[in-house]
Amino acid sequence: MVRDVNSLVKYAIFSSAVLLAPLLFSGGYLMNVLVFVGINTLLAVALNLLLGYAGQISLGHAAFFGLGAYISGVATATYGMNPWAALLSAAAAVGLVAFAIGFPILKLKGHYLAMATLGFGIIVYIVFNETVDITGGPSGLSGIPNFDISGFVFDSDLKNYYLVWAVTLVTILLSANLVNSRIGRALRAINSSEVAARVMGVNVSLLKVQIFTLSAVISSVAGSLYAHTMTFISPASFGFNFSVELLTMVVIGGLGSVYGPLFGAVLLTLLPESLRAFQDYDIIVYGLLLVLITMYMPGGLVRGIHVVTSFARSKFASEVVKNAQG
Repeated sequence: MVRDVNSLVKYAIFSSAVLLAPLLFSGGYLMNVLVFVGINTLLAVALNLLLGYAGQISLGHAAFFGLGAYISGVATATYGMNPWAALLSAAAAVGLVAFAIGFPILKLKGHYLAMATLGFGIIVYIVFNETVDITGGPSGLSGIPNFDISGFVFDSDLKNYYLVWAVTLVTILLSANLVNSRIGRALRAINSSEVAARVMGVNVSLLKVQIFTLSAVISSVAGSLYAHTMTFISPASFGFNFSVELLTMVVIGGLGSVYGPLFGAVLLTLLPESLRAFQDYDIIVYGLLLVLITMYMPGGLVRGIHVVTSFARSKFASEVVKNAQG
């Protein structure tokens, strides 16, 4: 568990803010947007473990998100499975797929790895579109039931908000514990130098596949949450553009930062809502943001905010000292 008192205090403050947010934002539409923020944060945390800590790029994470949504959606809407059982089944199935493809794919590096994951994402997207009898094809799949616990149905934006954010908060805490553990240090070693990590006794190939699988499982859970909160899914939600959005969220928020994905997810979920008039150019906006952040704030929003606040504190302290001496 996280033993740093400052980290625990920050997590407690953040959790309290999440719990109290519905008191400030009671509108149905805005609550729905905040549900999407939670799902996107969950996805960004998953990708950050793979990219930010292990240094393995993926342009196909939308495929794992979509597989979780479709497996869970089809199992419940078509075959009547319990939504919670469907979520677990989807997570297990996606984990097996990720583990199976992880060994050959993760032997690649750099842009070759990016292209391989992109190819996997495109294949899955085509399957969603072409298997009309199962997925509904381009028209999508409807009639997906909401989650329920002993008759308590999560059938409103407020209920879904607390459900999604409960899962997201737990995932952030587990992620923080993971990256501050021995495994987290091994992941950072792989990110810095795979050769050096091997010399230090790290099983690089296996650990990369394991973190790839964990990242895919978290993405699958996010997909199941999406399916059962929206009660409708279509292939358009799981295409290449969304993989780019996820990558942008992680980079803009701050690679290798526990709370970086949150900042990126908030920004890139709320930004389209304020740019609806330019929705045909959203991919251009994401690209420009990525370029600008990389050029002028390479550490992401989290490190940028930290630098600004540190500068402000030092400036304030110097002014206090100057006034005291004067």
